[in-house]
Amino acid sequence: MENQDINPKEFYVSEHYGFILQDPLEKLPEYYKPWMTIAENVCLLIETKQVREAVRQMPELTIQHLSGYREQRLARLILGHIVMGYVWQDGEQGAIKALPRCLAVPYFNLSEVLGMPPILVHADLVLANWRRKNPQGPLTIENLTTIVSLPGGDSLQGFALVTLMVEVAAIPGVRAVCQAVNSLVSQDEPRLLQALKDLTESINRMSDALKLMHDYVDSDIFYNTIRLFLSGWKDNPSMPEGLLYEGVAETPFSFSGGSAAQSSVFQAFDELLGIKHRAESAEFLLRMREYMPPAHRHFVERIGKAPSLPGYVQQCGDPELLSAFNECVLSLTDFRSLHIRIVCKYVSAAGARAKMLGNGVQHLQERGTGGSNVMSFLKKVRGNCKEGVLNNDTQEDC
Repeated sequence: MENQDINPKEFYVSEHYGFILQDPLEKLPEYYKPWMTIAENVCLLIETKQVREAVRQMPELTIQHLSGYREQRLARLILGHIVMGYVWQDGEQGAIKALPRCLAVPYFNLSEVLGMPPILVHADLVLANWRRKNPQGPLTIENLTTIVSLPGGDSLQGFALVTLMVEVAAIPGVRAVCQAVNSLVSQDEPRLLQALKDLTESINRMSDALKLMHDYVDSDIFYNTIRLFLSGWKDNPSMPEGLLYEGVAETPFSFSGGSAAQSSVFQAFDELLGIKHRAESAEFLLRMREYMPPAHRHFVERIGKAPSLPGYVQQCGDPELLSAFNECVLSLTDFRSLHIRIVCKYVSAAGARAKMLGNGVQHLQERGTGGSNVMSFLKKVRGNCKEGVLNNDTQEDC
């Protein structure tokens, strides 16, 4: 347990952007034009089955000419999209077993520098893949577009941007988490109470943002097209041996695809509120931390080492504080119920239609892009979350 104030800047967490990469770059230096050209045309190249040939013709470039963190993040975003296009160009039945070294070597080296696995993750697709249409305009979905895309058209862009809007809505919640931890350290009950109220309000706004999925993403396009290009090569029957990164290692690697569990927001909230996940759910969530930028992973771990919030609330005996804590947990539970309904629509119901029509990503079936049995996993996570509600058996006043 740590009894020191938490400074989010130490973990590259921004007061105004949370975990989102602030103002991502859109262009790489001229040296990387071969990467940029493929990335800018990747949807067309996939559609015409030419992305693999384009990659094979690509020179093997070094990452040494990338200057600074934001250029590195953009390069990873671009290479990640090219990798997904290369692997899944011919659908689940045509998945390849190896990445050519001209793609594998720089992508692997860059991923090692940034401390993330060499596969497209939440931090790429969502946190680093946005730009304002009007540079002076607000962080709203109407004023945003993606930098790089994959097949799925407006629905793919909508999926990335709605998920970003959830992260935007979480920004005050991330600030509240820091305030709550620092209040626990100083035992400042009024400040803690306000932090819990702010966190609840932020979670409710995250739910409002998630509901935008209905307006911006077509469920059949998500199930039949988008999901495949976000899928990884771990726990995926299409690629039972994983993927060989030529020039990197002699044996294949297995990595999970993108998952909401890779968002540092939810894991930070769980750590603060003392939500205890069990068995397989806990194991998967812990594994997903390895898919976060290292500084954000360390932030989540730091929250977990803070004094126990539920322990303090129970010991304190203040009914207003207890009520505010429980409101927070119930709001997070409600968000997870909404997430289940979204998955029901976009995976279960869309999957049933696809099966009836004989199309869609059949190997994935009810599995999420991260490789988990998605409905079972989400229901367990929601159940564990709801169990975080505290009863009124308090013992003493603060």
